[in-house]
Amino acid sequence: MNKKIKHLHTAILVLLSMILLFLIDRGMLGSSYLKRILNLSAIYAIVSVSMNLVNGFTGLFSLGQSGFMAIGAFSVAIFTVPKANIKSIFYVVPMAPWLVEMRLSFPAALLIGGFLAAGLALLIGYPVLRLKSDYLAIATLGFSEIIRIVLTNMPTITNGAFGIKRIPQIASMFTYFGIAALCIGIMALLINSSYGRAFKAIREDNIAAEAMGINLTFHKELAFSVSAFFSAIAGGLYASFLTTIDPKQFYFTLTYNFLLIVVLGGMGSITGTVMASFIITYGLEWLRFFDSPLMIGAIPIPLFRPGLRMVIFSILLMLVVLFFRKGIMGTNEFSWEGIDRFFREKRYRDLFRREKSKKAGERNE
Repeated sequence: MNKKIKHLHTAILVLLSMILLFLIDRGMLGSSYLKRILNLSAIYAIVSVSMNLVNGFTGLFSLGQSGFMAIGAFSVAIFTVPKANIKSIFYVVPMAPWLVEMRLSFPAALLIGGFLAAGLALLIGYPVLRLKSDYLAIATLGFSEIIRIVLTNMPTITNGAFGIKRIPQIASMFTYFGIAALCIGIMALLINSSYGRAFKAIREDNIAAEAMGINLTFHKELAFSVSAFFSAIAGGLYASFLTTIDPKQFYFTLTYNFLLIVVLGGMGSITGTVMASFIITYGLEWLRFFDSPLMIGAIPIPLFRPGLRMVIFSILLMLVVLFFRKGIMGTNEFSWEGIDRFFREKRYRDLFRREKSKKAGERNE
């Protein structure tokens, strides 16, 4: 398949996607519920790819995504809430006077949250990234909880446990998907650069990578801080998506959702992670009817109760993992050559089966 055909296919796919988004965004197709699920999937895709950058491509086991998301979410909430609503939100403890006058646009607040998270990642990464495997996971998980607790105990800035309400909402799906495409595109460029090759070398063998002249500390810090930056960007979008946030929404269990997406999509696959983000987010919502009581005539079905959805979803995930041990894509990426190769091999297999059955029939005759 030559480059012109590949570019043509890509252009058609992008055009069809934009048309589909436009129809859903304008209410001509689907529903507002579908629109919310797709927006949430785009947000989760950013966080999951940023987590894959550290866990899948660099070989570090980090579980601090929810903490960095909280930084980005509260940054957007603090700086974008209209000044007229501040008193009604901070009704127990007034907001710090220097923050009241500091109203910023959404992009500025989003970037501030990203840089704050990246800076904090650089500070905690220097001692933490010297740890390995489970110890690193526990340390990053602990720092994530520390961030959440600190945010809970800053009433003049974050309104403490009450959280922040009336955050301006982004109405257009193109904003969510546009930012998601930009963030994932930048991470893809980084992974395919010389820095990305260094990340993969560290993942394969630390000692061999260092012997080749790769600065382990620098590249681990780079991967960790870039991941934190984009997690905070996703957190800012998450705040605008929900319009109401509080520290309880960023418990460490939120990170497990992203880890699940990374494992299902493929450790070391960007396109696999993006696909898994949409599959898992939509799948969890689609199975929600299992949590509601079911009546057949006048007879209640006791099996249908809150929590059954997660049981069924876990069973389905176990089946997927059994058949796709490396995830949907493994370490591969989506490509038109791969699709063409798949159908060509399928056609050859079908032809081989027909020829085999034909010869078997001739021998029987």
